[in-house]
Amino acid sequence: MMTFKQLEAFFWVVQAGGFAQAAIRLHTTQSAVSKRVQELESLFDTALFDRSMRSARLTEKGEEMFLQAKRLLEQRDATVEMFQRPEVLERHVCIGVTELTAMTWLPRLVAAIEAKFPRVIIEPRVDASVMLRDKLLADEVDLMIVPEMFDDQRFVSQGVGVVEHVLMCKPGLVGRRRRMRSEELRDYRLLTQDERSGTGQLYNRWLRSIGVTTENTVFSNSLVALIGLTVSGMGISYLPRKCLAPMIDSGSLEMVSLTQALPPANYATVWRSERQSGLVASIAKLAQEQCDFGSMFQTV
Repeated sequence: MMTFKQLEAFFWVVQAGGFAQAAIRLHTTQSAVSKRVQELESLFDTALFDRSMRSARLTEKGEEMFLQAKRLLEQRDATVEMFQRPEVLERHVCIGVTELTAMTWLPRLVAAIEAKFPRVIIEPRVDASVMLRDKLLADEVDLMIVPEMFDDQRFVSQGVGVVEHVLMCKPGLVGRRRRMRSEELRDYRLLTQDERSGTGQLYNRWLRSIGVTTENTVFSNSLVALIGLTVSGMGISYLPRKCLAPMIDSGSLEMVSLTQALPPANYATVWRSERQSGLVASIAKLAQEQCDFGSMFQTV
């Protein structure tokens, strides 16, 4: 009799790109994954992988089996979620978040999920928005919380909150001056997130729209690195105002007043539109309830 464990092993070998990667995803050993795939092949007396080459590739029957395995596993998960009570539902859910969420309200969200679904295992993955998008498409994460930037019919997007960013620098870097005009930003080094970041894309486009195109720019994919560079006096950066208010109050950072206000960064929970998962939808709702970018390293 074919089992879901065999189908899962085969599915994740293909989806994750190898037996070792599938073992990591399934929290088991590589030998266990290999054994389950071999059992599936023996059951139907059909080779699912062509092992004559260095890297195993799907046979024609393997490609057919992959599509069937994907469909059956999705139906199983949907059925389990429909009929099982939240307190006994067992699943492993990977949530992709950017640094800002990880530094602020991620603990609140994980605690809320564990309270409602005590047997669901949550695995946070912290990365840049574009990288998380790719992981979502590759089924390496089940949903992501990122700045709204992906207009893609493959995704369902549900807003969770808004982040206000302002320009900041080390106190004294720009002196005591009137409100700064956009062209005056060219006199300073800009510290910005790169194009892998949703926030980086938003504000780099905004800077170009107001005519700020300077070669004197330092790019980073890390918010923590940008904060450190700004505090050290390396330049001016756009940073989240509320959660960094203690650093402003202590004199580590200073807000730079600009004639044009920065646009807000809208955050959303995003998941695959083809995944009809009540659990993912419930987690997205919990994210709406728990979202709070107001302070860093929040306790639960």
